[in-house]
Amino acid sequence: MNEKIFISMFLLVGLLGYDAFSQKKTLGIEDFEKPLGDWFEAGDARLNADDEKKLDALAGEGVLINGENGRTVHLITGEQHGDLELQLEFMVPKGSNSGVYLQGRYEIQILDSWGKEKPGSGDCGGIYQRWDENRQGNKGYEGTPPPVNACKKPGEWQSLTITFKAPRFNSKGEKTKNAQFKRVILNGITLHKNVEVTGPTRSSLNEEEGALGSLMLQGDHGPVAYRNIRIKK
Repeated sequence: MNEKIFISMFLLVGLLGYDAFSQKKTLGIEDFEKPLGDWFEAGDARLNADDEKKLDALAGEGVLINGENGRTVHLITGEQHGDLELQLEFMVPKGSNSGVYLQGRYEIQILDSWGKEKPGSGDCGGIYQRWDENRQGNKGYEGTPPPVNACKKPGEWQSLTITFKAPRFNSKGEKTKNAQFKRVILNGITLHKNVEVTGPTRSSLNEEEGALGSLMLQGDHGPVAYRNIRIKK
């Protein structure tokens, strides 16, 4: 074999292997659609010394913070995803609330749940419930609570890893398989394995399911900071 051809094939195989199995993309503020509202980039975050329900921003880059009061728009990626592995770190002050929505539809709850003995589906790491205004009795249904409370104290950086499998559809556009959280790990503790969601959870971008959707970070429920947002399709 010609030496140049061999080298070219070797490099191509190497690149294909890297793309298919190793590459992770780190998201920055430029990966989210405008308008960005009050979201801005900082070097780090910490609890406000005078108000434990607020975060202070330190100068620099790499940390996304949803403004001073935490009441702004959601961050929504322009690029859409199907199956996804997501890794990120987050920080919330006391009592604050956010959420990570796969495809903009299926939420893993972000909340200050520090110290709660029996967490529910609305606590940190929970798969949030679905909602139906026309439902008799409890309008909220389904939802999967974490089996243990893995939440850290307010003002500490916490890690979240999600392996997500998108819903499947046939050639007619009919859903054949539900979306599934293959694994959810909070601060090194596995909270969920192979949990299906029959449809979009509460406060999703829309109620229509699809093979693709945008990653969404909730920005209107209180102060929150995110960093090291890495995705692998």
